[in-house]
Amino acid sequence: MQLFYNPTISENSKEIAFDKEESRHIAKVSRMKEGDTFKITNGKGSFFSAEIISANPKGCLVKILSEETQPPPPYQLHLAVAPTKLNDRYEWFLEKATEIGITEITPIICDHSERKTIKPERYEKILQSAMKQSLKAYLPILNEVVPFKDFINSEKTSEGLKCIAHCEETDKKSLKSILIPNKKITILIGPEGDFSSKEIELAKQAGFIPVTLGESRLRTETAAVVACHSVAFINE
Repeated sequence: MQLFYNPTISENSKEIAFDKEESRHIAKVSRMKEGDTFKITNGKGSFFSAEIISANPKGCLVKILSEETQPPPPYQLHLAVAPTKLNDRYEWFLEKATEIGITEITPIICDHSERKTIKPERYEKILQSAMKQSLKAYLPILNEVVPFKDFINSEKTSEGLKCIAHCEETDKKSLKSILIPNKKITILIGPEGDFSSKEIELAKQAGFIPVTLGESRLRTETAAVVACHSVAFINE
């Protein structure tokens, strides 16, 4: 199945026009023509079957044939991950987390963060591409970058399991030992220099449980993907 993305499509849509980038992919890259059919997702839980009316690479027009609603995943996973020094590593995390299954992503700026800016437009494109490649009907939510303290304050009254993965030699539980299927979970992943002791204490005061992801010391992006897979695996 070849999947394309259009956020404007809904159950009431009869015809849909694609933007220039997606139109070029349909007409030029995939070499599709009038009368060809393919699938579209709006990233909100629906797949649509469509037939090409006009295969114009500057503005492809399609007719909607049918809709199929997909049930949401049985769990909600929110990863708050500090941007990595090398931006391509963070982009790799975004891609793989989307393929595995994630609900929401928040970039957080921490005491030891070396990168404090992100490229949200590029990140969105990566999420969209990974969603299409993995044939998913739900696009992960990408939040604005926020300071660590602000994120913790916003999560103080939130429901579900809350964890902070860090490398300090203190009492920690194994993430896999406390995961429960079909639940909401928020996991904090720090920068290359790890969370500061002050940040860990703030998180604990807000109800976050210190956890370990295994015996190995992991890079930020690897830790985030390991956490993502652990949650997805327990929900299979």
